[in-house]
Amino acid sequence: MSARVRAARLRALLLTLVTFFVVAATATGCASGGDERPRVVVTTNILGDITREIVGDEADVSVLMKPNADPHSFGLSAVQAAELEDADLVVHNGLGLEENVLRHVEAARASGVATFAAGEAADPLTFHAGGEGGPDGGTGTPDPHFWTDPDRVRKAAGLIADQVVEHVDGVNEKAVRDNAESYDGQLADLTAWMEKSFAAVPEDRRALVTNHHVFGYLADRFGFRVIGAVIPSGTTLASPSSSDLRSLTQAMEKANVRTVFADSSQPTRLAEVLRQEMGGDVDVVPLYSESLTEKGKGAGTYLEMMRANTSAMAEGLTGD
Repeated sequence: MSARVRAARLRALLLTLVTFFVVAATATGCASGGDERPRVVVTTNILGDITREIVGDEADVSVLMKPNADPHSFGLSAVQAAELEDADLVVHNGLGLEENVLRHVEAARASGVATFAAGEAADPLTFHAGGEGGPDGGTGTPDPHFWTDPDRVRKAAGLIADQVVEHVDGVNEKAVRDNAESYDGQLADLTAWMEKSFAAVPEDRRALVTNHHVFGYLADRFGFRVIGAVIPSGTTLASPSSSDLRSLTQAMEKANVRTVFADSSQPTRLAEVLRQEMGGDVDVVPLYSESLTEKGKGAGTYLEMMRANTSAMAEGLTGD
């Protein structure tokens, strides 16, 4: 065999080996890339929508709470619980909102997963005694329903962006910051629109009665009075007593309030009781207070939910 032939065969062999390793490396990279795509897990669907706006296409965002669910009572499957411990970042509300999920979040944190409690970072208010809040007798129990104030959501959204940049490897920081800036502008527009909408509500009608205590932040931000709630608590897991209902109806009569705002994802049976207690002349207006709906069902996003609620509240308080 001539030297020229041997050289040609050697070149062919080397080319084959190089091609093999390139293909193998590419296949390995594709396989690992699918497994290594960053993941953010969010407990509630309201926070899930906010987080998706910020993360965009930079990571997978998995939301544990289904549409129309109650954040106080929803639970996790074994698969969902495992998702928490496999996440790069877990975003949850905190302040006792996700009552059946907190232990799973704590387990993920103990295993080394970064977690962020948005409610705890959004200047939380506390439930108050008497007609201005819940049943806590002035003990300072924190109110987890911060999302009813869009300005606090603006703060939380900016902090979520910080958490994503800090803890989720592989994301494009500029893209995340740009998403956060764009969403912040939409939230600012929402606040301005809500202010304009509520301006039409006369001062003597700025009084809220709800299914349970969920709109304290909205009342604080936009100048409403919280008269009371059918369920005298910050959680839907509590139940009213006959004395609770009697106290509430007396407060409503004194304040000349005839409208009750009830969560659309919860039965309105308790609110209907007030109609019987007060002679039937009570309007029950449904709101989307603690959960988003499915897309196209009235409150598929946080912005859509807040606009729907604002319109319903303004109309319910100004109508004859």
